[in-house]
Amino acid sequence: KDEQIVAEIMRRRFFPALITHKTWEGFHFAGHEIRITEATDCYGAVVWPSALVLCYFLETNSKQYNLVDKNVIEIGAGTGLVSIVASLLGALVTATDLPELLGNLQHNVLQNTKLKSKHKPCVRELSWGIDLEKNFPRSSCHFDYIMAADVVYHHPFLDELLLTFDHLCKNDTIILWAMKYRLKQENQFVERFQTLFDLELVSSFPSLNIALYKAMRKGRMKT
Repeated sequence: KDEQIVAEIMRRRFFPALITHKTWEGFHFAGHEIRITEATDCYGAVVWPSALVLCYFLETNSKQYNLVDKNVIEIGAGTGLVSIVASLLGALVTATDLPELLGNLQHNVLQNTKLKSKHKPCVRELSWGIDLEKNFPRSSCHFDYIMAADVVYHHPFLDELLLTFDHLCKNDTIILWAMKYRLKQENQFVERFQTLFDLELVSSFPSLNIALYKAMRKGRMKT
């Protein structure tokens, strides 16, 4: 079953028939053809399999996780694929990442949602753990969903990542997080995450070494 679902997810990806001056990949989600411009010189400018897993989940579970008119933030949005799919599914999306990635992120998000989405998505800078209250004040920022795909890997900002999850998450916020398991240090982040949040395994894809989680603040998970 794992291999069949993974094959279906990967069939959503396509490549240009002709070589062009810009590197891009195509995807079919939410009833639309999505074209993503990538860059090979930066981790954040490439579409990773975890993003496809999360997009597939959002599309195939759109009744249970109805995003219409919901306020959604994606952290570590990268190329913007997850944000684009959430926007096409009716969400009011804020796509965030580091300053150096915002140009390409903005291009992808706007190109693929213009005249297609109910709400115009927003692209904003978010450096994990930095100026969180200044840029996303707790009193005025409320997100129904926090989305993240492949944000845990070998980088020195895992403490800041946890702080960012904690700052953005209200009592009724749902976190949807696709996690690729790699090294022990990164996998330990899940244990630390669970000190603040209840974590539920929604889907597992052993052939990709990817798990999809739902999380909420401790004691808030709905049965």
